[in-house]
Formats: sequence, C-alpha cells, structure tokens
Amino acid sequence: MSGAYLVTGASKGLGRAIARAITMAGYPVIALARETIDLGVAGAELADLHPDSITVSCDLADRADISGAAAIIRSRFGHLAGIVHNAGTIDPIRGILDVDRADWARSLQVNLIGVQDLTNRLDALIGGEKHTRILTISSGAARKAIPGWSAYCVAKAGLDMWAQCMAVEGEQENISAIAIAPGVVNTAMQARIRESDKVDFPPVEDFIRYYDEGSLADADDVAKILLPYCIAQMGSNGDRLDVRDL
Repeated sequence: MSGAYLVTGASKGLGRAIARAITMAGYPVIALARETIDLGVAGAELADLHPDSITVSCDLADRADISGAAAIIRSRFGHLAGIVHNAGTIDPIRGILDVDRADWARSLQVNLIGVQDLTNRLDALIGGEKHTRILTISSGAARKAIPGWSAYCVAKAGLDMWAQCMAVEGEQENISAIAIAPGVVNTAMQARIRESDKVDFPPVEDFIRYYDEGSLADADDVAKILLPYCIAQMGSNGDRLDVRDL
C-alpha cells in the first residue's frame, strides 16, 4: 500500500476535518491521535470514505508512543504522499514566570519536538522517487507574543522555522514543506481558551467575544481551503501562508 496522507490530531476539530477532506478527494489517510472514543469514531468515518484509511493511536508527549506509531505506519505503507502536522496543545495557559517547568516542556514536546521525532522516524517513507508534501499548521502566535501563551508561542515560532528548514533540506529529496496559519477556528482548543482565568490569560474576553459574535471559522470550511495545499496541488516549497489571505 502506498501514497497515503498522515494527519496528526485527526480525532476531532480541524485535524478531523482535514482528514475527511483528503479521503473525500480519493486518498487514504492515516489518522493519528491519542487513544479516545473520538479517534475510533473518526476512524470509522474515514474508513467508510476510503477503505485503506486507518487510525494509529499516539500521544506526541510520549517518545515511546511516537516510536511505536511510526513502526506501525512503516509496516503498513510504502510511501507517504503527505504529512499534515496538525496536532497541538494550547496548555499551559499561565504567565511565563509562573508556569510549571514540566508543563512548559510538555507543550514544546507536543507542538514541536514530537513533529521532528515523528517525521524523522518516517524518513524511509518520504520523498525519493515520489514527492511528499509536509504541511504544518501554524498560528498567529508564532509571530505575536500573547500573554499567558509563552509555551505555545515559542513552540509555534519554532515550528515555522522547522518547516523552513525542512523546505531547504528536503528540496533535494523531493520533499516540499509549507506552513499555513488557519485563522481562529471553532475547535475544542478555542473552548479551552475561553475557559481560561483572566489572571492567567488577560485577553480571554476577546476570545469569548469572537465566539459570541460568530467570528470563529468552521473547521470543514477551513479544511476545504487547505486541501489543495495538503495534497501539493497548490503552494510553493517554503511558503508561510494564512488561510485568511487565500
């Protein structure tokens, strides 16, 4: 089996919408996320859309989980046509001088280090004779410091540079890499943000207002915009884009 797309954080929200859009376009998807009921439901939905789609449980905070997930993928697929690094966590939401060191480190592990670890372990399946598109989900927080989000901001800034490094080094290996910020999407992450204490996250009222005013983008609508970039029909190697400009 070959030519699949790996989507991380695919059990719900934007990741699930992207995985669904890719399967509806005719491609098998490897839906990777932590083991939950949501992952099972998403997996059944994707398998109905494309019979070669599978789910792989993996917590990107756990290096052993990443190793095991990569081994499963290598055993089932000969080539990855694309990887969508969508999984991420907004936690911890707390002031930079107050946040727990372990929580801060976990955020970087999930949002950044796990991306490198997983991709590195899948090296044999990407590029070569067949092209691989790697798309990372960026954020406005990669370019703007937001009070209470230090770990997320730092991780997303690092992820943008990771995509740039992959673009430069991957070009000779038939790999292209782009980063796209999806805007403010109506997902569980946004719900978590709205629950924040104003002491830890001073702009919380702005995010509550975005929700109340109906300003949040629909995940399926964003996935439709992202689809041609995920499957390398659009976008140039090294691009850093924003959905709101597309």
